[in-house]
Amino acid sequence: MRFAFKTSPQDTQWQDMLAVWQAADEIELFESGWTFDHFYPIFSDSTGPCLEGWVTLTALAQATKRLRIGALVTGIHYRHPALLANMAATLDIVSNGRLELGIGAGWNEEESGAYGMYLGTARERSDRFEEACEVITGLLTQETTTFKGEYYQLNDARCEPKPVQTPHPPICIGGSGEKRTLRTTAKYAQHWNFVGGTPEEFARKREVLHQHCADIGRDPKEIMLSSHVRLGPDHDYGKVAGEVAALGEAGLDLAIVYLPPPHTPAVLEPLAEALTPLA
Repeated sequence: MRFAFKTSPQDTQWQDMLAVWQAADEIELFESGWTFDHFYPIFSDSTGPCLEGWVTLTALAQATKRLRIGALVTGIHYRHPALLANMAATLDIVSNGRLELGIGAGWNEEESGAYGMYLGTARERSDRFEEACEVITGLLTQETTTFKGEYYQLNDARCEPKPVQTPHPPICIGGSGEKRTLRTTAKYAQHWNFVGGTPEEFARKREVLHQHCADIGRDPKEIMLSSHVRLGPDHDYGKVAGEVAALGEAGLDLAIVYLPPPHTPAVLEPLAEALTPLA
């Protein structure tokens, strides 16, 4: 079992979140740190404060040396995939090859509608997301990319310089839609993130993903499996360890512990102590 943490940049102070990441960078058990990609808080009053995910992630990359970094997950309709590919290549360079590229089809109707960003139906989101995955991988790996889709059109498009990691930073797809999201994951991702739930739910989604891999002739072992596990405001580290252990029995590779605000580095050492026996 491997471990990571996540700090959503909502209802928090930048200095507090920064302190968590810098402290975690010194704790070897945590291999990666994650933010989210929303403009409004999603776990509390949506009118509250929320820092932008990719700007904070870039700042955190400069404030750390070892941790791998990522956003779980970037809503693909918030940024054109050509722009996102350039952002990813640049952040991979400035972080010295530590980026995990988390992407998803998008779901938040409130902030999408408020900003005039078209979310669309479930089918439209899935179609657009699959096109975006092809655009991003093309730009990150090819000298030029031409693409003619319903949602995106590129003509001899370039993305230079290329990222440090080859062929590109690992793509992490978040979502559990069995017909489309997990099929797209099987085709494009190196990492699948289960939003969280019971070991039984995780195991069922895992089997669907593996069947999609079989359908296209891909080895499912090429895809790392992660899940969110929440540390509650009561800081019950034993409960977290128990949930992680149960998910591990179901085949989980990476447990990403969601840290509650207000953020404080004080939670890291006892959390690491509780999780170390599972490593």
